[in-house]
Amino acid sequence: MLTLLGTETGPKVVGAADRAGAASQNNPNSGWEAKAVEYFKDRLKEKDAHTSVPSLNDVPLHYLKPNSLVKFRCLIQDMYDPEFFMGVYETVDPTTNAKVLRCGKYKDVTECGVDFNSRNTVTAERQTFYCVPIPGENPWVKDSYAGSSQTRVLPSTSYVPSRQKRSYEEDDDMDDMDTQPQKQRDPHTGPHCPAEQHGNGDCKRQETEAPSSQVASASHLDLNFPLPGEKGPSCLVKVYKDWDNFKLNDTLEVFGILSVSPALSALADEKDASSSLLDPTECMETAAEQRVHSPPASLVPRLHMLYAKPLPHNNPLLPSITLEDNSAFLSSTLSEMASVRAELLTYFTHVLLGDALAAEYLILHLISNVYSRRDVLPLGKFTLNLSGCPTVASYTERLYQILQQLVPSSYYLGMSLQNMNQMRLVPKKDYVANRLVSGALQLARNTSLFLDETKLEQGQLDTTGVRNVTALGNLISWQKVDYDFNYHQMEFPCNINVLIASEGRSLLPSDCQIHLQSQVAVPQMEEYMSSIHMHPQASSQLNKLRIYLSVARLLDYSISDELTKSVEDDFVDMRKDDPQSISAEDLHRMLVVARLLSLSLGQTSLSRDSWLRAKHIEELRRSRMEQHKCVNGNEP
Repeated sequence: MLTLLGTETGPKVVGAADRAGAASQNNPNSGWEAKAVEYFKDRLKEKDAHTSVPSLNDVPLHYLKPNSLVKFRCLIQDMYDPEFFMGVYETVDPTTNAKVLRCGKYKDVTECGVDFNSRNTVTAERQTFYCVPIPGENPWVKDSYAGSSQTRVLPSTSYVPSRQKRSYEEDDDMDDMDTQPQKQRDPHTGPHCPAEQHGNGDCKRQETEAPSSQVASASHLDLNFPLPGEKGPSCLVKVYKDWDNFKLNDTLEVFGILSVSPALSALADEKDASSSLLDPTECMETAAEQRVHSPPASLVPRLHMLYAKPLPHNNPLLPSITLEDNSAFLSSTLSEMASVRAELLTYFTHVLLGDALAAEYLILHLISNVYSRRDVLPLGKFTLNLSGCPTVASYTERLYQILQQLVPSSYYLGMSLQNMNQMRLVPKKDYVANRLVSGALQLARNTSLFLDETKLEQGQLDTTGVRNVTALGNLISWQKVDYDFNYHQMEFPCNINVLIASEGRSLLPSDCQIHLQSQVAVPQMEEYMSSIHMHPQASSQLNKLRIYLSVARLLDYSISDELTKSVEDDFVDMRKDDPQSISAEDLHRMLVVARLLSLSLGQTSLSRDSWLRAKHIEELRRSRMEQHKCVNGNEP
């Protein structure tokens, strides 16, 4: 299996494609491509087979051989227009005049000696997706994926590392690459791993850190990452069939043939240099569009898709197959969920300054998930407003850092006036370059978005600030982001867990507000907060919590007819004495809390005990909010 999935697989596939492409001319119904793709799918489903395939996320590009089989864990950030290519073409040997039929799939550059007048030429179509690493993916996830990889790669002798360090503009000025000093060409100018870390995931991941010159060239090119400060490769994924099955913002693990041919950069340079000389009627693309759609392959490699696996989550601690297909893992995890929940509740109570009720609601928030939509209403969302957060000891930043250790993907957004007025939260279509310019709200499903309202200060929101606050409100209320296409807006549904930390009630909407009741005096806050970070040796305990949160979010849930009738009767009884005491909105919130409470205990259907417990904690929360209103009469 290692032979099949090793780095030499790609050339075999491309060579086989050439032979099969020629054969398909004689027998169009041979179905060679479907058989080849099915073969890879079956082999990759074998136990741990996928770990033998090098990943663009973990392995530096200059360590990978061109035309090799690789994988890429990514989000579809943009979808370009379909492109035409020579599906089958004929080459002529200039010395012998021998003609050979070749297949144009799974590669970007044709062989030399193409006979453009051949009647055997077949024009085909493929789609191109611009893909980026999953935005906000936390370091523990990257380390774990890298650590589980069984691949051992050495620098490729067929690919020149120094090309990745040259900016797009420098390509014209550096005709003689070998004249550059060795120090400049050294790909390992970034931070080195300590010797004792060799072989673990952290070291592998650090190897992918780009040298400073590559960072400069990449930023000059603008890799269009949704979140500021993101690192990693972006990739142009070429799709040959069923591209209508993919949507913008889908998260995938793509298996395909890597293409980093320097000829692609040369072609891009020629296009760029000649674009000003071309008659506009003869050129389909603008210069800006050419730069975006044909970037240097050393910075944005091409990946020709053989197979793509949708990712319902990006937690590397869970099996790669679905929970339903791994009953042993699921039953083992469900049997421990009540005890792990108790551990997590104790830990969160400590983190939330001794507030056990707030800890309950934080657990429910972290396992919430939009499981369905009824018309425009997203069902299952549970945005939590944690008010009463201290502004001392960098409390909110430390709270985020703790949550970052538990969830696979997250993003911290300090809602300062500067951020609100200057950040681009909503993606916007650039018609000149014909691309979607990313925004910070272009996130993968189940990303945890931490909004820190304690950073708010006095001042005026400008037009951008108002638009950004409106976008956050729509995201929370409707779980959608309206992308800006200049002349119109287009709705894109999302599934993002939003936690709002604030001093008073948030200016943004929320599904539930809980006011923090701190048991820690302000002078002791700094010392208290410094004591709650989990130590590295507790990684096994952390992994339990990480698995717990992901599994609880993925479980199915149902309510029996009997329980439905019982809930209806309870609602009628609660309204008998005081019809104003509980509204339909309160009932909806209680049902959401009951659902999440059941799932947090590993129960896939509502029990009478869970319903009563949900009613109880909701009464405690509402009582607390009433008391807080009495103390702070001006609080809305």
